[in-house]
Amino acid sequence: MTTHPSPGSATEPVQHTDVAAYALGVLDAADAERYEEHLAGCDRCAVELKSMTALTPFLAEHARDGGPPVPERPRAERPERPRAALLEQLLTDTAGEAAAERRRRDTRRLWLAAGVFALVVVGGLLAVLAMLGDDGDAEQAASPARQMYERGEKTATVDVGTETRATVSLEKKSWGTHVALQLGHISGPESCELVAVGKDGTEQTVTTWAVPAHGYGIADTRWHKPLYTDGGAAFARSELDRFEVRTLSGRHLATIDIRAR
Repeated sequence: MTTHPSPGSATEPVQHTDVAAYALGVLDAADAERYEEHLAGCDRCAVELKSMTALTPFLAEHARDGGPPVPERPRAERPERPRAALLEQLLTDTAGEAAAERRRRDTRRLWLAAGVFALVVVGGLLAVLAMLGDDGDAEQAASPARQMYERGEKTATVDVGTETRATVSLEKKSWGTHVALQLGHISGPESCELVAVGKDGTEQTVTTWAVPAHGYGIADTRWHKPLYTDGGAAFARSELDRFEVRTLSGRHLATIDIRAR
């Protein structure tokens, strides 16, 4: 148990735990006076007394209902409170300082959170811009289609009539063939499809996509980078004859013949 000697007595220590007895008014006059002197310089006891003064009516009611009795003494022996106004001011000041400190901590946390948020947003934006390049085109990011295209078996063509540049990249799968497409020199707006054609003449749509007005793979423009997209066909690699790039309205854009492979 931690004790503090009162300013006027080196032989009779004041205890932090005396705050309960003081709040209930059970200290004698001398002890109460010593505790008030201690209270004037002890923030811990001041805060405890502030919280305990709200409980004293309930403790008194509990004692009347048969709970542990509060020791009674003649009224003349009960300590008077000549410093009541001083103590009230002390408690008010202590509570005010605690609230101010909480506000300072909350403000520091708010600024810290704002700083972290700004770093995340700016860092994320810089990462995206670095990944997309100068033209800001989202299709140029390192997408799964681009990754698959890089590792597959490639066949390219440039259509004589439309000048569309198309390259398919194939990867054998147990379910058929994974197909990635690189497409350039195509303007929009347009909706297109990649169709796999088997050696028996049957067709399967591999994937569809939309071309924005600025197009893809247009030389000498900020839209010079090609489109990458991918899909799958149920054909085995050995069953494939060619791939057709068409608009959804049926206009032919390019044919990639893979029979020689």
